[in-house]
Amino acid sequence: MQTLRTYFKWGTLPLAALMIGCGPKFKEEIKEGYHLVNNENGAVLGYSPGSDVNIITVDRLAFKDLNKNSTLDPYEDWRLPAEERANDLASKMSVEQIAGLMLYSAHQSIPGGGNSFFGAVTYNGKPYKESSALPSDLSDAQKKFLEEDNVRHVLITSVESPAIAAQWNNNAQAMVEGLGLGIPINTSSDPRHGSDSYAEFNAGAGGKISMWPSTLGIAASFDPALMQQFGEIASQEYRALGISTALSPQIDLATEPRWSRFDGTMGEDPELAADMARAYVEGFQASENGDWGNRSVNAMVKHWPGGGPEEGGRDGHFGYGAYAVYPGNNLEDHLKPFTEGAFDLKGPTEMAAAVMPYYTISYERDTKNGENVGNAYNKYLITDLLRGKYGYDGVVCTDWGITSDAPNVYEFRGKPWGVETMSVAERHYKIIEAGCDQFGGNNDMGPVLEAYQMGVEEHGEEYMRERFEVSAVRLLKNIFRTGLFENPYLDVSQTEATVGKADFMAAGYTAQLKSIVMLKNRAKTLPVKEKKKVYVPQRYVAPTVNWFGVATQERTEHPFNMEVVGKYFDIVDNPDEADLALVGIENPNGGVGYDITDKENGGNGYVPISLQYGTYTATSAREKSIAAGSPLEEGVLNRSYKGKTTTAVNISDMSLVTDTKRRMGDKPVVVIVKVAKPMVFSEIEDAADAILVHMGVQDQAILDIVTGKTEPSALLPFQMPKDMMSVESQFEDVPRDMEPYLDSEGNKYDFAFGLDWKGVIDDDRTKAYK
Repeated sequence: MQTLRTYFKWGTLPLAALMIGCGPKFKEEIKEGYHLVNNENGAVLGYSPGSDVNIITVDRLAFKDLNKNSTLDPYEDWRLPAEERANDLASKMSVEQIAGLMLYSAHQSIPGGGNSFFGAVTYNGKPYKESSALPSDLSDAQKKFLEEDNVRHVLITSVESPAIAAQWNNNAQAMVEGLGLGIPINTSSDPRHGSDSYAEFNAGAGGKISMWPSTLGIAASFDPALMQQFGEIASQEYRALGISTALSPQIDLATEPRWSRFDGTMGEDPELAADMARAYVEGFQASENGDWGNRSVNAMVKHWPGGGPEEGGRDGHFGYGAYAVYPGNNLEDHLKPFTEGAFDLKGPTEMAAAVMPYYTISYERDTKNGENVGNAYNKYLITDLLRGKYGYDGVVCTDWGITSDAPNVYEFRGKPWGVETMSVAERHYKIIEAGCDQFGGNNDMGPVLEAYQMGVEEHGEEYMRERFEVSAVRLLKNIFRTGLFENPYLDVSQTEATVGKADFMAAGYTAQLKSIVMLKNRAKTLPVKEKKKVYVPQRYVAPTVNWFGVATQERTEHPFNMEVVGKYFDIVDNPDEADLALVGIENPNGGVGYDITDKENGGNGYVPISLQYGTYTATSAREKSIAAGSPLEEGVLNRSYKGKTTTAVNISDMSLVTDTKRRMGDKPVVVIVKVAKPMVFSEIEDAADAILVHMGVQDQAILDIVTGKTEPSALLPFQMPKDMMSVESQFEDVPRDMEPYLDSEGNKYDFAFGLDWKGVIDDDRTKAYK
């Protein structure tokens, strides 16, 4: 057993105190792979016996000697405010160390896989499966960027298990604790609490992690308290996994219904989105006492100044979606989820710890310099607007990969919109000058150091050193406030007991029930209280290719977990024998707005994004696009798709509903639609006796609504359009400006519409927001 390595520094203790034998006010506990030091009424310290970090005793309290100088430096003193500690540490850091701190790693899985879109991963020079490495070991790339490039912000994607995630955390933290100034790793994650539709919920049982509806689904509850509860639970699971920063919430105002990232938002209404954003951030950031602490998770809200108004719905991950447009001159509403939500917290954490600008060029929004460049490159949007007008002094981190080169407008590679002709180093320098602090998806500090030298040549060494320290302080504060300098280590058994525990699973399931919207209930088709015979037609899934080029083969399958369905109904294969039909479909997949085939055939490449299943011709689209122009597509000065035709990939979903109704005759057809964005219901609504929509829940939650175990209570957080003409005529930047669909029961599928067993919901929520 190793003993506590301690330097005693009694300072100015009175002789009498020494004579009566006043001992240290802390105790040591030896854990598996690390030591814990518990200070009396003070911080709990964790350190690795292999890192050469010692414990200094001052005023009978214990402190970590992270820089190994046998002296208690201000940044090592957990009694001091985070700002003071961050300033002290930033002043001690080399330019190279700050450059590494300004990096946020590319996506890391635990363990790393083989060849993938993000590159080959090796362990001791071999692929993982051939290396004999443990799943919690660090990969070669991770060791390099942590040690050689001074990276201290790591983005984690998939993990084999919570226990392995915790052990990887401990291994990584032990490594960096022994390097340089002992700065710990700030690990982050994209949202990871989605629901597995096929999974079965059992009260009292745990899981891999608690399952919740998407934030759009929680927004459908119109209950900010539910969103805050999600944040409070998710943050505990994040910290148990070693995650101290959430690359969320996505608070873009979803004013463009065709946008592919619509489902990650909190809807299209600025007031509802602001309230939900505030609740989410409060839930994640506030520790047990409501302030920062070792249960806090930094929230990185995205995407400033709002990624929702993409022209024609095309997404900014690609050059064809580089432009956000404002035909309604309505930037103001898009700022509200930030300025009146995430930046206006009621608790002591005050505002979101970090902000991520989107890839897009916010077209003609720069009223000072007139620049049309990606948001993170735009000094007006970052320095003048975000930091100046709205007083934001947290971390600004770019979206992932914006400094890399892009070969064209349609491949998923770099995203340097508006600065395509600059070098990689020049892009880094422009981002720094714009007022950003960090580069998402960059493991290499080389371009940051080149950018520093560019600044030295333009402004001098003193200016650039000061500029780097400003960003370093912002970044370090988020690490200090979450307690990582004191104890970044995890008890693996505690991780296993926390992540996905029964209480958290139950809360997530309750939220799923509150997120399901009933749009139609002709002749009180629902609830179905008796166990009846049900026909569930199989759904055809067309072959597709995702953003990363990964193909999905066509298949035909049941849309629900039939074992779960069988616990509620008697399943029959013949609709003639059924009492009712249960049809599961998804909203129309109308494409991404760009087709390389159109380009190859002499067109401009731009095509409509449709929200209907059947063939759509864009006769009412704009003659000339609001924005266009890219050095990656010379000569294309108009991105209009007027007169072009498209058909939803999943047009068979429409036939599934209408054919089932034909086969069922007068017997009820219940349609369950998983929606990621608005859709035109005119093609299927009349063939449905009841319609439920959801944004990602377990099948069991749907069946609990269908059978009346729970009454539907959710409301639409966005409009369902009457038709595609209404979609084409709306403004990308204006909320709630479409004509809603009017169904056969006389109900409009408008914002804040929903049904319960009694009829149209009219309560405090609709009064507050509708």
